[in-house]
Amino acid sequence: MKLLVLLSLVAVTCQASSRHERRFPDDFLFGTATASYQIEGGWNADDKGENIWDRMTHTNPDVIKDRSNGDVAADTYNNYKRDVEMMRELGLDAYRFSLSWSRILPNGLSNKVSEAGVNFYNNYIDEMLKYNITPMVTLYHWDLPQKLQDLGGFINPNIADWFEDYARVVYEKFGDRVKHWITFNEPREVCYQGYGDVTKAPILNATDVGTYHCAKHLVLAHAKAYHAYANDFKPTQGGVCGITISVNWMGPLTDTEEDKFAAELKRQADWGLWAEPIFSEEGGFPKEISEIVARKSAEQGYSQSRIPVFTDQERELARGSSDFFGVNHYTANLVSASEYKFNWVIPSLYADIDVGTYTPPEWDQAASVWLKLAPNSIYNALTHLHNKYNGPVFYITENGWSQLLEDRYEDDHRIKYYRAALNSVLDCLHDGVDLRGYMAWSLMDNFEWMEGYTERFGLYEVDFESEQKTRTPRKSAFVYKEVIRSRVIDPDYEPETRTMWIDEGH
Repeated sequence: MKLLVLLSLVAVTCQASSRHERRFPDDFLFGTATASYQIEGGWNADDKGENIWDRMTHTNPDVIKDRSNGDVAADTYNNYKRDVEMMRELGLDAYRFSLSWSRILPNGLSNKVSEAGVNFYNNYIDEMLKYNITPMVTLYHWDLPQKLQDLGGFINPNIADWFEDYARVVYEKFGDRVKHWITFNEPREVCYQGYGDVTKAPILNATDVGTYHCAKHLVLAHAKAYHAYANDFKPTQGGVCGITISVNWMGPLTDTEEDKFAAELKRQADWGLWAEPIFSEEGGFPKEISEIVARKSAEQGYSQSRIPVFTDQERELARGSSDFFGVNHYTANLVSASEYKFNWVIPSLYADIDVGTYTPPEWDQAASVWLKLAPNSIYNALTHLHNKYNGPVFYITENGWSQLLEDRYEDDHRIKYYRAALNSVLDCLHDGVDLRGYMAWSLMDNFEWMEGYTERFGLYEVDFESEQKTRTPRKSAFVYKEVIRSRVIDPDYEPETRTMWIDEGH
């Protein structure tokens, strides 16, 4: 009997020790993330200007799966206090959200600043700070003022100056309270999907040069906004400024050198075009993809390479222009040099690299066709970046799982995904990755871009048919709340109540 008790105590001690070793640090920031166009509504409230998603969804609604738009969305413009109440219910340390450029600068340029727009964000930020929730602000999450798009948008090199002017207005208005700045969200999606394809606004479809020229101008816009902050605002405001890049893991399908090189090319196309100029010691676009595009451009009859070069001055401006690396991570693919290829338009970014991608059928599938639960994918991606770029500071600025509306509240697949992702985060921390925060996507259901309202990523369901846009927590919200409270992942935790209690002391 004594031996049995002793063994039981040993087992309990080992379990406690194991749990202690797998604990998130007390200063690790847990949060959620959203984007302005997806939640705010108020598309023409007060003096807000038109943006590229307003224009596209109003003039070409058929490009959206359910022909919907973000005119009202979750109506955060009128419900921001409920948003913050949800943050309190979850016990969030931080909240990542984006500013609408055209809500602050109706014409896109800095000559006219909207008092109403500034007041809205002041109220939103102040409401968070009232409850000790750290605001993490993204300057640009895809909703370019239409007037700037009419002038060429990110194809116009003047975008770098326009963006710096906008950033300076924002730092001046909010920087006394906001200490975490992100310049751009997901440059690949801006440049490839918006300029080199038709899967994001402004659906320019300049397949040959759109992605590459947008990439260079966006990097320089980021660098100018970063240096504006570092030189003129950081000395008194004391915050940090970085960029968020979508980094899904791309590994080789086999151990052959051909597949390993194919995986490297896919990584360069997906995130290296934007990460290399900022985080590498050499600066500029990745060498391998630059050589391939130059060679193919000559073969295709172009007088110069379709991918531009950085001047020495531009290279120096961009290099090192980030205090942290924001990572949006969702899934993974296996990459092949010879198999599973798609018939890409020639010339285009993915026709240039000419590789195939594969996801094993046993990986769990989300509602989004591109999203599967890939094992260890956060660990694979972040340790790769950690080693490649000499250990930068990281924040996971998005990570989440989509479901269809009919799945409603019992979102066990989302819970399984989050637990796997957070265990991968703990693996990163254990192995020395300087990862300081994790933002779940998303706080609530929202307008999911080209999919409209047919796919839901929210910890909270939003009833878009109700006048109040009622928000109701899903099961995953309770599970995430417990992770934040306890700083551990309990695989057996089951919520006992459907009521979200607010911690008044948070």
